[in-house]
Amino acid sequence: MTALHAIDWLVILGYFVLVFGIAWWAYLKEKQSQTTTEYFLAGRNLGWWVIGAAVFSSNIGSEHLVGLAGSGATDGVAMAHYELHAWCLLVLAWVLVPFYMRSQVFTMPEFLEKRFSPINRTVLSVISLVAYVLTKLAVGIFAGGVVFAVMIPDITFMGLDSFWIGSIMVIVLTGIYTIMGGMRAVAYTSAIQTIILVVGSACVTYFGLKALGGWEALREWAGSEMFNLWKPLTPEGVTATWAPVKEPARMAWYFNDNYPWIGMLFCAPIIGLWYWCTDQYIVQRVLGAQNEQVARRGSICSAALKLLPVFIFIIPGMIAFALAKSGQNAALQQAFFDESGNLIRDNAQQAFPMLVAEVLPIGIRGVVVAGLLAALMSSLAGAFNASAALFTIDFYSKLRPLASQKHVVWVGRVATAVMVIIGLAWIPVIRGGKGLYDYLQGIQAYLAPPIFVVFFLGVFNKRLNAKGCLWALIVGFILGLFRLAVDTPVKLIKDFAYAEGSFFWIINNMYFQYYSLLIFLVCIAVMVIVSYMTNEPAYDKINGLTYGTLTDEDRKASRASWNGWDVFWSAAVLAAILAAYLYFRG
Repeated sequence: MTALHAIDWLVILGYFVLVFGIAWWAYLKEKQSQTTTEYFLAGRNLGWWVIGAAVFSSNIGSEHLVGLAGSGATDGVAMAHYELHAWCLLVLAWVLVPFYMRSQVFTMPEFLEKRFSPINRTVLSVISLVAYVLTKLAVGIFAGGVVFAVMIPDITFMGLDSFWIGSIMVIVLTGIYTIMGGMRAVAYTSAIQTIILVVGSACVTYFGLKALGGWEALREWAGSEMFNLWKPLTPEGVTATWAPVKEPARMAWYFNDNYPWIGMLFCAPIIGLWYWCTDQYIVQRVLGAQNEQVARRGSICSAALKLLPVFIFIIPGMIAFALAKSGQNAALQQAFFDESGNLIRDNAQQAFPMLVAEVLPIGIRGVVVAGLLAALMSSLAGAFNASAALFTIDFYSKLRPLASQKHVVWVGRVATAVMVIIGLAWIPVIRGGKGLYDYLQGIQAYLAPPIFVVFFLGVFNKRLNAKGCLWALIVGFILGLFRLAVDTPVKLIKDFAYAEGSFFWIINNMYFQYYSLLIFLVCIAVMVIVSYMTNEPAYDKINGLTYGTLTDEDRKASRASWNGWDVFWSAAVLAAILAAYLYFRG
């Protein structure tokens, strides 16, 4: 393993000086007003390019550096489907941004309160906080440990190995600048981190291909299967059709399989639209815009940036696999393959940081390590700030309505520290899973459907009421937690297994995307049936919050907020997505 050079450490130090310099500037700005709008939404004064970069940088975190690159090493471009869901950000820009900006809310649960009722706000806040504990916080901490374990494997302190030292360092440093400067610090550091991340990751791709022998060498050693983006969408043994898998694998379409086509076609967009359009973690940056036009352009900008991970994370993962398979790098070969030549899937999570350590020259390695840290820290910072906003605005402010804004901001800072401690406790569960990206997609698949249903159906159908929304959230949340409760013993307890054919065995072995689709369909049925069996909502109270209650003034104001350039760049993003699907055909 190649050690970091003094020049690399200087570059990394420069990165930290820059980040904490921005955080200190944001702290001074926030200190002047000490209001909740300033701390949680940066005074609603973010520019569109800052919003776009902040959304991208907050999204591109641990699950990409560790999980997505690892997935590229094991399954090729299969997981690019999730990255090509950049079109979901266009749905945010053109469909939901007008409603969010019109409502002037701080949080997504607050929007649900205005559309439905206060109790729905509380339920969604609980679900969102649970989701952040299960995904963003714990996964971010875990990935920080993985990066440090690969880059600085020999470091120890008070009995802690490099994994735990890395996890704690990432948490503490990120927590400090998030607590200091709030959303302004998160947004502006994310903008800088985006530049560092993209440049650094592009260097990994370039030098990785150079070490391997070029793009054609990658296609040769990785094989056509790893370049086949359509494989998950095409049933085995079925040519040019969308028909499900037939006999003799009678239940093959239903139980565990690697990225089956039904799940990728129907479930993945649900998860994507939930995450990009309704999740506080993402939308909070958009809410920091000064008006609808800036919010829309920020969303379009982030959609364009979202296309990059295929080439700066998945491809490097494939390069690491090819270098190992070809024997051109002994360290990668030893890490990825056992003595029998079989791929060790769990070790593939080290693909990106190992590639950084093995193929990059001095100085460039420091830039990329800074990019790794930037992604980890920006992702965690976004989760911290979103969690603090949810707790303080949706819970504490309700319990203490007379509390000063200065006091509420202080409570938000305390909430950040508490979320960190809770996230640390969940790491053992993540380590027991099949892979980091698989873990994250599984958790999101169980929690996303009810939230997706109540937001999108609520905006498009004015007849749906608060009771229908509440029961859809409760039923969906219970179904998701039930699956997690069934899965957790299998992950935590060695040699634990349910009796084959039993009810719990069926639940545990059902592919996560199919279970997600089940939750989705149940939630739609519950929301529609309960709403139409109970009283209509008071339409005058939801003016401007659904398409059916928009006024002529609302429509004119929204139309005036965009022009031909907004349409052009949106079309360009869609064209790029189509081009990727046409190229990656094996």
